[in-house]
Amino acid sequence: MTIPALSAPSWRAWLIWGVAAAGYILAITNRTSLSAVGVDAAERFDADASTLSMFAVLQLGVYGFMQIPVGVWLDRYGARPIITIGMILMAVGQLVMALSPNVGIAIAARMLLGAGDAAVFPWVPAQRAPVMVQTTGILGQLGQLVAIIPLAALLHATSWSIAFGSVAGLGALFAVLVFAVVRNHPPDREADVSVDTDTGSIRVVTSAIDTRVGIRAAWSHPGTRLAFWSHFTTPFAGTAFIMLWGIPFLTAGEGRTQAEATAITTVLVLSGIAIGPVMGMLSSRMPHRRSHALVLPTVAVQLIAWLVVIAWPGPAPLWLLFVLVIALATGGPASMIAFDHARTHNPSHRLSTATGITNSGGFLAGLIAIFLIGLALDLQGAGTPATFTLDAFRIAFLTQVPLWLIGAFFIVLERKRTRIRLGLDQPRRPKRR
Repeated sequence: MTIPALSAPSWRAWLIWGVAAAGYILAITNRTSLSAVGVDAAERFDADASTLSMFAVLQLGVYGFMQIPVGVWLDRYGARPIITIGMILMAVGQLVMALSPNVGIAIAARMLLGAGDAAVFPWVPAQRAPVMVQTTGILGQLGQLVAIIPLAALLHATSWSIAFGSVAGLGALFAVLVFAVVRNHPPDREADVSVDTDTGSIRVVTSAIDTRVGIRAAWSHPGTRLAFWSHFTTPFAGTAFIMLWGIPFLTAGEGRTQAEATAITTVLVLSGIAIGPVMGMLSSRMPHRRSHALVLPTVAVQLIAWLVVIAWPGPAPLWLLFVLVIALATGGPASMIAFDHARTHNPSHRLSTATGITNSGGFLAGLIAIFLIGLALDLQGAGTPATFTLDAFRIAFLTQVPLWLIGAFFIVLERKRTRIRLGLDQPRRPKRR
């Protein structure tokens, strides 16, 4: 069977993608909206480090939990209704956050954000996915800059309620835009179709997918498990830094000013944007060496950079902190390689399910890292802004090391299994006695 080549995107296709991508930028802003105001949140809700970490832990926990069902729903119903619902949930979450009188309601608001965030990544045709996913991922990082600079400035210039209420208003606006503009299939088709990459058959997408079968089929392939562990291991350190603990570490721990801390975290975001296209190009050129040439070296660079900063006698010099955040910035682009694995080893009719499994890995590791850092601070008696110390932060950030080691082990293991499955390596034969 000959499948026609994908035609060049029309202006309508670019408009749809543009609205969805802008919604994704707003989703990243929502996700990281505590990044520059974590200390403000701790003071507003009188929260210690463990409680503060629960804001991000439960948000990411809901995000990760929702990845698989959202992937299945996308396969069933398409992007338009799912992204619209996601924008509504985030708008409601930020409105509740703006008005929350206590920490319990605020945590519930963050959980709503996590549920909405899980639904917003704008899915694109599989044939264009390598380019469009990288491009969308790069643009999405601009949302972190919105959270670091304008949102923090608005909060300090006005009030908590006005700042988070404004973000809620943007969410409501984009819910309307997404519903009005985004479509599930091109105008020349009457229904969504998918191509089974195992058999070549083409079928109309319906809601008759068996969730358990789809998940089991995706996870049974070692390539999906390789994707999961690649996404688990690469981005979590940057996630923990940018979502919650970076600014407190830089200001209360390293003694940097708020302006310096903002500049350092901005370099993290901009470096990720710059590294993304390079990482994507290298990934496409070495499909069978992605793990050894890109993913594992990225893990090693992050680990070494953190160990140097932790071991530095006294506060780290500014140049070393910039080196640290540039190293952390490699994690996001490297994590996108995991989606290349998921696309390579799964037929298109279960691609969203496999992608959901993959995406849950990084956010599972991220919530574990954020929680362990907060717990380690509390156990040292340094769990509030008044008691943060550099030595306490150093010990707390060491809790990331086991996550890197566990993830690297499973990357090596599943890479070997994947290569055996593809016939690139021979399975080990048991030794004869």
